[in-house]
Amino acid sequence: MPFGLINAPASFQRWMNEILSDYLDIFYVAYLDDILVFSPDEETHWKHIQAILTRVQDTRLTLKPSKCEFHATETEYLGYVISP
Repeated sequence: MPFGLINAPASFQRWMNEILSDYLDIFYVAYLDDILVFSPDEETHWKHIQAILTRVQDTRLTLKPSKCEFHATETEYLGYVISP
């Protein structure tokens, strides 16, 4: 990032953690723009997704639908395959 903020990745990570601090390590983790929401059951998962999406919308962030994956029982996150 030659013309931008020198410490942009760390600043963005801190911003994401501040925006979603109420949920951090409870049902959400993030690494930069990779957000992972985990829940014990499907009903709770709907509530967690709604909470995250509402907060994202309130802060005027945008998500690219083609990069989103919802209600998956297995996913790749930071090079690891996560499954039950």
